[in-house]
Amino acid sequence: MGTRLYVGNLSYDATDADLSELFSGAGAVVSAEVVRDRETGRSRGFAFVEMETAEAASRAISMFNGMNFQNRNLRVNEAREREPRGEGGRGRSGPRGSHGGREGGRGRSGPRW
Repeated sequence: MGTRLYVGNLSYDATDADLSELFSGAGAVVSAEVVRDRETGRSRGFAFVEMETAEAASRAISMFNGMNFQNRNLRVNEAREREPRGEGGRGRSGPRGSHGGREGGRGRSGPRW
């Protein structure tokens, strides 16, 4: 398995093929994927590129981090594992219980303070 790189500050016009071509200058590219919004399909401005070897990944970081590509200065570093999300989904956890809101989780029928 290769080394996965995070590519940030990416032009919204950049494609997977653009990144694959650029990063192949540092070594063999296993995959290049621009992250897109699920609903609109538009680029989210970052991507992941997997290089075949750790040496190629290190070379890519030193070659492309800070480089101007399609009028944007790229941020390139080794990708970190995604941190696990908390249970309960969005806005359902915290000190006010599962309902949140001004009434401290008691809903509309509870006493107002």
